[in-house]
Amino acid sequence: MKLITAIVQDKDASSVANALVEHNIRATRLASAGGFLRSGNSTFLIAVKDDEVNTTIGVIKEHSKTRKQFVTPPVGLDMSIDTIGQPIEVEIGGATIIVQAIEDFQHF
Repeated sequence: MKLITAIVQDKDASSVANALVEHNIRATRLASAGGFLRSGNSTFLIAVKDDEVNTTIGVIKEHSKTRKQFVTPPVGLDMSIDTIGQPIEVEIGGATIIVQAIEDFQHF
């Protein structure tokens, strides 16, 4: 078995959650926040059989889209005094996925 940890931007989280249900993939959804932009995310914990990993990742990928957005970076980054407070364009969204082997899995 594998544990898939998928960190998805909140704008895509409901779509991902619904798609997982449609594909009969059980997941636990946790609220989380990103470190750089401090924006809302959802972290999905999904335990699947080894042969279901690619299908699960495909479902997440299909429903997680990247997008560009202008943001004002937090003060404290290595920036010159002239650029503080100036919006910068960053790519947000999509999903960050980590797959780990599960030594033991129990469901009660």
